[in-house]
Amino acid sequence: MNKEYELIVIGAGPGGYVAAIRAAQLGAKVLVVEKDEIGGTCLNRGCIPTKAMVASAGVLLSAKKAGQYGIKAENISADINAVIERKNKIIGQFRMGIGGIFKSYGIESVKGSAVFVSGSELDISGEKTAFKKCIIAAGSVPSSIPGIVVDGEKIITSDHILDIKQVPATLLIIGSGAIGIEFACIFSAFGTKVTVVEVLPRILPNEDEEISEKFRQLLIRDGIEIKVNYKVAPEELANYEKVLVSAGRKPSTAGLGLEKAGIKLSERGFIPVNDRMETDIAGIYATGDAVGGIMLAHKASQEGIVAAENACGNASSGSRIDYSVIPSCIYSIPEVASVGLSDKKAIEKGYEVIVGKFPFAASGRAVTLGETKGFVKVIIDKKTDIILGASIIGAEASELIAEVALAVKMKATTKDLIRIAHAHPTLAEAFFEAAHDAHKEAVDLPKKR
Repeated sequence: MNKEYELIVIGAGPGGYVAAIRAAQLGAKVLVVEKDEIGGTCLNRGCIPTKAMVASAGVLLSAKKAGQYGIKAENISADINAVIERKNKIIGQFRMGIGGIFKSYGIESVKGSAVFVSGSELDISGEKTAFKKCIIAAGSVPSSIPGIVVDGEKIITSDHILDIKQVPATLLIIGSGAIGIEFACIFSAFGTKVTVVEVLPRILPNEDEEISEKFRQLLIRDGIEIKVNYKVAPEELANYEKVLVSAGRKPSTAGLGLEKAGIKLSERGFIPVNDRMETDIAGIYATGDAVGGIMLAHKASQEGIVAAENACGNASSGSRIDYSVIPSCIYSIPEVASVGLSDKKAIEKGYEVIVGKFPFAASGRAVTLGETKGFVKVIIDKKTDIILGASIIGAEASELIAEVALAVKMKATTKDLIRIAHAHPTLAEAFFEAAHDAHKEAVDLPKKR
């Protein structure tokens, strides 16, 4: 290992490995230090493995209702070991892919721990290594709940459940954010009796209230028990075969020796940065879950690109993070996605809003697919007609939200959509129709009085 690098990136998750690649594209000599596996939480214990399991659950549910499509399918069941094996193969493919990209750009990587010795030097697994610039992408770990001890057997986290050996008969999920809800849908599909408890007044507390309530109804309809405003007592845990603690995540910033570099953490353990992803210490940047905000892989990647561009002397380009247009996606069954402002948040910011909605039950494509649950809800500034945001609950919501994100970023109006022909029949027409419903002009809905 060389003793000095232009840039050292701590962590190879979606914030770190993307930052490393962008920096290499700009000509930097980069070293990436990762204590676990390339890809970080997202690839190994988060985004990719959960989505692989959601896909398996979705196929199972589709097979079970094949008769509705005129297809005969009998004796359908899940093989959890095969599901886990498929998930692991996918993870392995992507690890190799990232490693190949690193090699193509001449990025060095080492497995080990990095601890700051000063503002310009790291101890990497016992070896002192100097740097000119450093990007901290240390990620996060599951949060704990006071009084509930995770043992990795009965009481588990999302890390453990991804390698579960047997489908439990009963599963209690504590927390109804994205992680908890995704696993609720997965294991309900596999035949588990699932109960979700949430200490707050509603599930999916960060989403639009109307979307949250609609999704609660759909979960109950699918046999999932929901308890809100509910604090689980330790003695209740004995009633379930497995208990999944899904109370969010906390930054993995302890043990980095940040104080040696002069970096002071926030009260919750996050690293303070500006919109260029700079810390208070010159030459040191941070990205992803370690800096707080919404803990999403694509948010971390965008921050990583901004950090790399600024660290590599590309500051004149004005590379800054824009948090106003970062989609939130929940890969549940059906999916939930949102971007921009909800109607409540828009009103809080002083906007007078109008709302357009379009149900998937009125979508030709959704009906032919047999996926009619949910709707698209679009929020519009009444004064300017600019689209401020949208929320979607329904099939392929995570794909459909991309068009909304572009519209919000470009400050598009509903009138801008008039001349954009959407292929028919497609699910994407629902956004088009919802935007026009705000002006009572949706052609596939009855006339509004």
